[in-house]
Amino acid sequence: MNTQIFKSTQPLELESGQRIQQLEIGYHTYGKLNTNRNNVVWVCHALTANSDVMDWWKGLFGENEFFNPEEHFIVCANILGSPYGTSNPLSENPVTGQSYYLAFPQFTVRDIIKAHQQLAEHLKIDQIEILIGGSLGGQQAAEWAIIEPLRIKNLILIATNARHSPWGIAFNESQRLALSADRTFYSNTPDGGRKGLKAARSIALLSYRGYKTYTVSQQDENDNISDDHRASSYQNYQGEKLVNRFNAYSYWYLSKAMDSHNVGRNRNGVEKALSLIKARTLVIGIKSDVLFPVEEQQYLFRHIPKSAFAEFDSFYGHDGFLIETEALTNIITSFFKTDVKGKIIELQRIA
Repeated sequence: MNTQIFKSTQPLELESGQRIQQLEIGYHTYGKLNTNRNNVVWVCHALTANSDVMDWWKGLFGENEFFNPEEHFIVCANILGSPYGTSNPLSENPVTGQSYYLAFPQFTVRDIIKAHQQLAEHLKIDQIEILIGGSLGGQQAAEWAIIEPLRIKNLILIATNARHSPWGIAFNESQRLALSADRTFYSNTPDGGRKGLKAARSIALLSYRGYKTYTVSQQDENDNISDDHRASSYQNYQGEKLVNRFNAYSYWYLSKAMDSHNVGRNRNGVEKALSLIKARTLVIGIKSDVLFPVEEQQYLFRHIPKSAFAEFDSFYGHDGFLIETEALTNIITSFFKTDVKGKIIELQRIA
């Protein structure tokens, strides 16, 4: 299915006061809006994903999966700054006629949602039955549920937090240092910063997985080698994969947006902000997640009024939210069968 493009007729005013004059948003929809207009599932995607949720969240989304187009009207929109159809640093700056590059205005998670609100209005979506996201996607979903508490009926937050941690910001800054160490990052060319982006992805991978993951999956088969290790090849391979589908400028801005995440900003604090959420909420943590430790999801659970909490372990660490779709399906199924207030959902781990 091809990416659809929404071209806004109004500028997007950002938290900073700057504006994006010609906002475009790439998005996918699956299924149809029902007569009662109450079958919308809106997916907020993570850092380098795109709007084709059927491709990157297989097992949870699909024709025979929990979220399927036969029952649901599924919407996933590419986020602001990301290069898959939405306004981003490689888009044309109407003032100069050239790409923005590092002149693209700084934006926040809150601004991403402000853009998606325009798309929701365009699609005539008054109520979102289920809003779901993991990682940066979960940060977006939490923001939206605070901004428009009456629009969101059910909220699913996976491997995410109420504000980005110093630990997470440090990881992101380390990646940006890698980008800026590549002199071509300042060349204002579409492929600028490629080597820096490769290094940044290598740093990010260490936070997405963990010691156990690498020990099992990247162990050298030959005990006699002293160079060209399997783990080294894996880092290079994954870095090249991202370089071939992304750009350094989007990565820079999106990591900054993640750092901006703080639901309590200008709302009298985090706990006060979370108390504004009216949606029936499921918070899911991953025990082995080193980037978004499970205590961050427990915090969300304690401070969102109508919430349930579940956790599971995963060999894949933070990336488990994309991979452990059977566990997620079991948890989400239980969530929709239970009274959620203060409920901890027990998960029978599937080997």
